[in-house]
Amino acid sequence: MPKISSKQNSVKIALSDTGVASVDKALGILRLFHSDAPELSLMQIAERTGLYKSTALRMLASLESALLVIKKMDGKYALGPTIASLYAAYQHQQSLEAIVMPILNKLMRITHESAAFHVRQGDKRLCLYRVDSNQALRDHIKVGDLLPIDKGAGGKVLRAFEGSKDKASAQIRKDMVLAITGDRVKEISGISAPVFNAEGLVGVITLTMPTYRFNPKMAATIKSNAKALTELLGGQFQAQV
Repeated sequence: MPKISSKQNSVKIALSDTGVASVDKALGILRLFHSDAPELSLMQIAERTGLYKSTALRMLASLESALLVIKKMDGKYALGPTIASLYAAYQHQQSLEAIVMPILNKLMRITHESAAFHVRQGDKRLCLYRVDSNQALRDHIKVGDLLPIDKGAGGKVLRAFEGSKDKASAQIRKDMVLAITGDRVKEISGISAPVFNAEGLVGVITLTMPTYRFNPKMAATIKSNAKALTELLGGQFQAQV
């Protein structure tokens, strides 16, 4: 194996001057670790970030608390187990995208309406994937947008299959699809169905359109595609009563 030059290992990482300063410094430290530098001493970290050793030590203490780094017996630092779990989540998302996006593209081609895949994030729902309608009038939700969990077809379906006890949720679990008009925004309507993997609920696929183009007959198309996506992910798509 060729020897890695000390000059290559001494390249400094530029710290961001935007955002929260302490977070930027901590992230700058994480960026120092790579295949050629899996372990670093406090001195090396301070030199390569330009931080005082006392500042670097405080950042490392926070990273250790989150198990993003660990301190070894020889005093050097290495990446911690949280990095592995984050990478596993990243790999899962990448593989999920490869399965979800063809379904969303097909839905848009069939219906000419916007199709999206939403997941729960905290007390909201996140638009994880989306294919925009090719029609001029459509809603303008983007990937990464957070939406209410208690409004809109997608939010109501997520809550229903997470165990919400109200009568409307029970009906959603029985029907396996929900089509509603003007719930989140008066001018926008939606149709949504749940998606499962072998472990349970993953998210929902949702079709959105201006209310004047709302067609409840599209519910059957959304439901059948949610079933197909569920089967691709190894889950079971069946009514819950």
